[in-house]
Amino acid sequence: MGPLLTTMLKILRTTAIALLPITAAWAAAEAPSEPINIEANRMVSQENDNAVVFIGNVDARQGKLTIRTDEMTVFYTGAKNNKETQVTSQMEKLICKNNVKIVQNDWLGTGDRMDYFAKERKVILSGNAKAWQGQNMVAGKTIIYYLDEKRSVVEQDETTKSRVRAVLHPESNKKP
Repeated sequence: MGPLLTTMLKILRTTAIALLPITAAWAAAEAPSEPINIEANRMVSQENDNAVVFIGNVDARQGKLTIRTDEMTVFYTGAKNNKETQVTSQMEKLICKNNVKIVQNDWLGTGDRMDYFAKERKVILSGNAKAWQGQNMVAGKTIIYYLDEKRSVVEQDETTKSRVRAVLHPESNKKP
């Protein structure tokens, strides 16, 4: 095999392996065994950084879960073995930047950025973060959701003194 073909195969293998664990970020999806479909204007595999970046009108879907953003970066773990990094199928973190919108059923979250940390199973929606479930809404600078604990923390913007806001409809059976 020529060096170009070898390099292309390595990039494709790395990219395919990196995409497998993205399902961990969507633990709440009803059908985690469903395929993940990602569309973007561009994809860049950054093997030295153990990352794959999707750029431009990113639309990622799995079952009833959709994430839309301008840029999505999937970081995966790599294990050094004889001075060569072996790609693993373990996602370390997922970062979405600019115009982030997450939709699942009647839940909607928006913000400037979303960070998902696989080991901690923690999602951080930041930058004018808002979340709606049904008619109920909560907003703040940052919304942190701990998946295993099923608890969230909404923080105010200290620089602008903007406080946390919530709109709750008592007649609604949904919780924010």
